[in-house]
Amino acid sequence: MTLSIWFSLLLICLLGAMSPGPSLAVVAKHSLSSGRWHGVVAAWAHACGVGFYALLTLLGLAVVLHQSPLLFTSVSYAGAGYLAYLGINALRSKGGVAAKLAQSKSTTLLEAARDGVMISLFNPKLALFFLALFSQFVEVGNETSSKAILIITPLLVDGLWYTLIACILSYSRVLTVLRTKAQLIDRLSGVVLLGLACRVVWMI
Repeated sequence: MTLSIWFSLLLICLLGAMSPGPSLAVVAKHSLSSGRWHGVVAAWAHACGVGFYALLTLLGLAVVLHQSPLLFTSVSYAGAGYLAYLGINALRSKGGVAAKLAQSKSTTLLEAARDGVMISLFNPKLALFFLALFSQFVEVGNETSSKAILIITPLLVDGLWYTLIACILSYSRVLTVLRTKAQLIDRLSGVVLLGLACRVVWMI
């Protein structure tokens, strides 16, 4: 896998992690209600679920590519459509990141870990995201090292991003900035995701 391809993978993983959704809500909930370490535990439990999804998706797409190139092409178009859908939703978003931040009652570290892994394993949008993501990169993932990179990159990006969120939410002053810039974050993410969708269609 070349460095430029890896940077493309890294960018999409980062945008996927940054996209407001139930995962952000769970990490934010534990961070705000129970403290930084609860948020960090939820973050890395969620990342483990992401890594598991990445492994399953990569193996499944490799089989599809080998047995039915036509079906693989269809999956690629569906993936491009989903990236476009995410981009449009981000452009239309009114609440943004700040709308996902909510406080809740205090929990244990075990409960934080449980919520983190469950929200990733039982999120159907995550499966669609990986189909969209790996349909672009599975062809360059024949080597064992490339396959490992395809799995480890989204796992680490997800864990590190939500760890950052957990740490940031330890400082109440940051919430004000987050609210003022939330829509700008969504708009920029939307434009990039739409551009990536066009890139997928161009490369098919």
